[in-house]
Amino acid sequence: MEYEFRRNTLTGTLLANFTMEHEILGVWFVDELGENTELRQSICTTILALQQGSLNEKRYVGKGISIELDTEQVRVFANVLEMEDEFELDESMSLYNGESEAFCGLEDFEHALLSWQTFLKESR
Repeated sequence: MEYEFRRNTLTGTLLANFTMEHEILGVWFVDELGENTELRQSICTTILALQQGSLNEKRYVGKGISIELDTEQVRVFANVLEMEDEFELDESMSLYNGESEAFCGLEDFEHALLSWQTFLKESR
């Protein structure tokens, strides 16, 4: 999983670019996580609990994007996907998978999360 974190030097806007099949991760990092230290710490604690076997899974529901973590992988998905099961969308309204859902290994996600934390500290 490849990614790049940047901050617009003029506006201070955060940018997170992930490879095509993981695009929604970039949106999650910017729109849902941002500079929220409390959420970042909570997720790090969850990852540790998953790795130690004291927790099997955890879901964080965001405004538009949610994440599910288990002992092996992380699923990042647009909340609208949960509604697709209830409401049939017209074919023209279907979402491109990379923009609406992505899976990655727990360790890969942890590395990205730690890189995000380092990036935030260094880009101030």
